[in-house]
Amino acid sequence: MKTSRYAVRSAALTSYVPLARSLGLDPYNLLKEAGINRAALLDPDLKIPAEALARMLEASAAEAGVEDFGLRLAATRELSNLGPLALAMREEPTLRRKLEAAAKFQRLHNEALRLRVEEEDGLVYVSEAMLGTSGTVYRQAAELTIGVLHGMMRLFFGEGWAPRAVCFSHQPPRDMAPHRRFFNAPLRFRADFDGFICQARDLDRATQAADPLMAKYVSAYLDSIIGDPDNDTRDKVWQLVLAMLPTGRCSAEAVADSLGVDRRTIHRHLAQHGETFTVLVDAVRDELATRYLLHDRRRASEVALLLGFSSQSAFSRWFSQRHGCSITAWRAR
Repeated sequence: MKTSRYAVRSAALTSYVPLARSLGLDPYNLLKEAGINRAALLDPDLKIPAEALARMLEASAAEAGVEDFGLRLAATRELSNLGPLALAMREEPTLRRKLEAAAKFQRLHNEALRLRVEEEDGLVYVSEAMLGTSGTVYRQAAELTIGVLHGMMRLFFGEGWAPRAVCFSHQPPRDMAPHRRFFNAPLRFRADFDGFICQARDLDRATQAADPLMAKYVSAYLDSIIGDPDNDTRDKVWQLVLAMLPTGRCSAEAVADSLGVDRRTIHRHLAQHGETFTVLVDAVRDELATRYLLHDRRRASEVALLLGFSSQSAFSRWFSQRHGCSITAWRAR
């Protein structure tokens, strides 16, 4: 099976072995089947393929017969498991600043995740998207990610904090009780994103034990090791395409304006990866179409709107050219 180019720190495996054993699983066999070296259990800073980890979590949940495997793993997490990302978040004075730091430096912990924070009418939408999944829905990885983020919020604000709603793009579990206990908040499944909604005023409350001066030093240090600027620009373009497609106004010019650069700069950075803007947009659309049509079972007319097509017929033509068959035939495979 083709593996995504994105990697995650092996700290993501923290507590996996005891949890798997408690459910009667053989964790080492599951690691082997996923193609993850057991040495990753010994060093939290080794890099392992992010999609291999996601597949292993799905296999673990299926074999154990539990739907909340990701949440059970999230419950064991501490801030220190996030490594350099924890440093970036800890010293910031408000939750808004902590989330901004997390979004900026997240790839130091997990290259496949992209955090977005959007505000509208007094509400903040915090979402996490996993890149490089080829449209496959990894619900355990999504619930682990949102569970960890939710735990960090409660760590900074106290056990009494709860979001307005917790959202997942996948189907609901058969038994909602474990999810209700974990989040203690309204749950929305089949949503347009994985994340949660909270009050904007919560983000600007001061948090304890923050050191703004230290935050400045930490940020400067992490900036120095964050990596190739071409990778950074490509990922920003990918995120903006994700955000702009549903508006019907996704273009190279619009993305360039959002980044404060000209169109030629966008093309130059993408060329470093052997891509064009059109190729990248088609890749994003293909990944989302696969998820929406196969896993979420959305209507083709709805998917057409979410992917920024002017009509269902335009979407159908694009899909047929890309996959060599109609949407109906593709779904029936």
